[in-house]
Amino acid sequence: MPRSVSRLVPRVPAVPGAGRRQQFSASTKRALVDVAEGLFTEHGYTATSLDAVVAGAEVTKGALYHHFSGKAALFEAVFERVEQDATRSITQALKGRKDPWEKAQAGLRQFLEVVQEPRYRRIVIQDGPAVLGYERYREQEERSTFGTVVDIVRAVSEVGEWDLDDEMLHTFARIFFGAMSASGASVATSPEPDVAAWRVEAAIGFIIAGFQAMAEAEVVPPWRVEDEPDEPGGSGDGPADD
Repeated sequence: MPRSVSRLVPRVPAVPGAGRRQQFSASTKRALVDVAEGLFTEHGYTATSLDAVVAGAEVTKGALYHHFSGKAALFEAVFERVEQDATRSITQALKGRKDPWEKAQAGLRQFLEVVQEPRYRRIVIQDGPAVLGYERYREQEERSTFGTVVDIVRAVSEVGEWDLDDEMLHTFARIFFGAMSASGASVATSPEPDVAAWRVEAAIGFIIAGFQAMAEAEVVPPWRVEDEPDEPGGSGDGPADD
């Protein structure tokens, strides 16, 4: 077992009211997820065996099944941790930024940094969709990084005073999130990820600049343009015949 994969069982801070058994159980679960993360990153889901996981965590297979129903459940726990770490990383990059356009660029830049990390590339992008299934994969993804995209879109829309209701806000967020996810996958699988990331940042940055220009020009979006009232006696389908 490579030293880079095998890790010591970490200590879990004492929880008031929790007995030794509960603390040991939490420590065991943490160790299993730690080791599994390293193995899934290094070898991928298919090539990782539960025997290798329990050996690396120095626990029995019974202990593993006490916490997880099987390999897929263990993978999902690892996936959730990687996504949560990604969310924290992006949120930290946005912290303290008042200008919404700088906030959007900073969020994009950090996202592109995250997708180049080996564990995110392998676990979230390469193996995630196949192991979790499309619906479950999207559900997990939207519970984490999608929330930061919603915040960015909300901040940008308020500058333009475009009065996005919740449905339109989430429509924009899903479009932008979909573009970022697809772009992230292309960066993660590119033979030249640095170059691919630069191209993505330039392209999406250009789109953001377009939104900024429209906001500064006070362009009225189509969902705020009220239909002209119909002519008396007219159908409203076009100009009345002479």
